[in-house]
Amino acid sequence: MAVNAADIKSVVQISPVDSFAGKVELTEEERELALALQNYVPGSEAEKKLVRKVDLIMIPTVWCMYILAVLDRSNIGNARIAGMATELELNDNRYALALSIFFIGYLICETPSNLLLTRARPSWYLSSIMVVWGALCACMAALKTYHGLLALRFFLGCIEAGFFPGVLFIMSCWYKKEEIGKRFSIFYTASVFAGSLGGIMAGAIIGHLNGTHGIAGWRWLFIIEGIITIGFAILAKFILLDFPGNSTRLSLEERQLAVVRILHDKQTTSARHGIRLTFWQALKASLADSRTYIMTLLAILNLGSTTIVYFIPTIVKAVGYTSTTAQWMTVPIYMTAAAMLIILSYTADRTHDRRWHITGCFVLSFVCSIVCIASSSPQARYVMLCFFIGGLYVALPLILTWITEIISLPAEKRAASMAIANSVGNLASVYGSRLWPSSTGPRYVMGFTVVSVFLGLGAVLAATIPVIVRYLPAEGQTKAEQEILRREEVIVNTQPEFKNVTAMVQVHGE
Repeated sequence: MAVNAADIKSVVQISPVDSFAGKVELTEEERELALALQNYVPGSEAEKKLVRKVDLIMIPTVWCMYILAVLDRSNIGNARIAGMATELELNDNRYALALSIFFIGYLICETPSNLLLTRARPSWYLSSIMVVWGALCACMAALKTYHGLLALRFFLGCIEAGFFPGVLFIMSCWYKKEEIGKRFSIFYTASVFAGSLGGIMAGAIIGHLNGTHGIAGWRWLFIIEGIITIGFAILAKFILLDFPGNSTRLSLEERQLAVVRILHDKQTTSARHGIRLTFWQALKASLADSRTYIMTLLAILNLGSTTIVYFIPTIVKAVGYTSTTAQWMTVPIYMTAAAMLIILSYTADRTHDRRWHITGCFVLSFVCSIVCIASSSPQARYVMLCFFIGGLYVALPLILTWITEIISLPAEKRAASMAIANSVGNLASVYGSRLWPSSTGPRYVMGFTVVSVFLGLGAVLAATIPVIVRYLPAEGQTKAEQEILRREEVIVNTQPEFKNVTAMVQVHGE
């Protein structure tokens, strides 16, 4: 349903329109966008060409960037079984803290970083933080003490915090609701391929360079992966798109079309497009919205279960493989997850469904975790582990894209809400990393039992969210949001072009 005066009055109490008449001045950009929105025809050849162009530029670039981000944060698992644990005296508790402290930095910096991104150029911002985290990764090769590892992992979390939610926010500015799900899931397959590539690279680097120039193989792993990250970050600066309204890679007509189609998709008018919330207004609006907390809880239940990925090499090794072979045996696990992610994200967009796809993924992983608890067969547990990871990896991008649809406007509030959900969700890794001590191997009953509870609750919550959200206020809970809604109401009721636009958006929205 479109945003119009009647809708606005049902959300917030506002003063009569006449009291605002004459006080709202429209910019030339707003008038041009209103005219373009009035003439907009969804699915035109020009729009299809624009989407293909954006896909070609954006998706491969951020996909490669995310592969490197995941490699740089998770290579500690490969390094651990290749000698780092011995040199730095990492027992189970110390290793768990080294994992957890990354997510503490992530939690602290993710929301501020996403709000900062709304005021920056993505091509500069994302490539700059990538250079920094690549340098931090390379510096891990020089580690001599456990405390040095903690410091570097903390700052790595602070810097990487800006990338993943930043990409989701940028995609929500470029793609419609029926487009974003499969594209964000394709982007997220990078984490799956990174798991496979991480095992392959670790096996190759550690196996061939261990002892070269007197440097241990696990140190070479950090050096090589850090240098690759820095090199690609420099290249990405010249490839990445900025936001639709200011991306120099597009023509003026393409930029206007990119903005208009998203305005139409979010069923709003250009009257809102030029109004931006400040950092604190966006944060307050997000925290005042109860939907943020519901979606954050769902993310917690998913991300608390995915902490197993940092222990997959160790768990696979416990099945009976040697250190090097265990690196290679992680590959089929991630390839299974990649296939599931591509197929199910496509069907989720095709059917316009998030609810039952997410619920189904939680149920699948829940069943697999129960089998892992009950079975003593290494082969059966390995197969179940493949589908367990697959369910978890499919659910997360669908949860995050669901957030962008449930809390779509204002843009700054959307950026804050998705960052809060992802960062607080990742906080589950602080305690989740302690669920898999080697003393509970090879069956790891404690870890699988806890995540079974998470997954069962997640399935129930995902299935009931649409019902819960139906009874919650949608927007206008803060003064800043109410001002935006009042301004839009005045413009829609006093400017002929905006009245026409609102009517057209409502027709197409239905």
